[in-house]
Amino acid sequence: MSKRIITFGTFDVFHIGHINILERCATLGNELIVGVSSDQLNFNKKGRMPIYDEASRIKIIKSLKFVSDVFVEHSLELKRKYIQHYNADILAMGDDWFGKFDHLNDLCDVIYFPRTPSISTTEIIEITKKL
Repeated sequence: MSKRIITFGTFDVFHIGHINILERCATLGNELIVGVSSDQLNFNKKGRMPIYDEASRIKIIKSLKFVSDVFVEHSLELKRKYIQHYNADILAMGDDWFGKFDHLNDLCDVIYFPRTPSISTTEIIEITKKL
């Protein structure tokens, strides 16, 4: 039986942690659909614009052989609509969001994956500012 997986992220300053979680998501089914946060959504969430604009981040995610489809996520509050639109069977997210999407279990299974230790985009940006 075919399973559609959906996940979301900013995917700015693309790194090994992004690859790891997207690969884990892809192992759950036949299709991996990725919502990439818009520049404006990133600004609203983090108080800063992403380093790479949304078109560049989307191009990076689309280039991954295990990604089936990519779309722009415009609002955190629209996750339910995105899941319904793409007929997702599973929502997979990093465990930094643990419990925050459990209310979507009526639509699909919700799985949280551990993040890759000792790496984050925010950390990389802070380190490079100091150089």
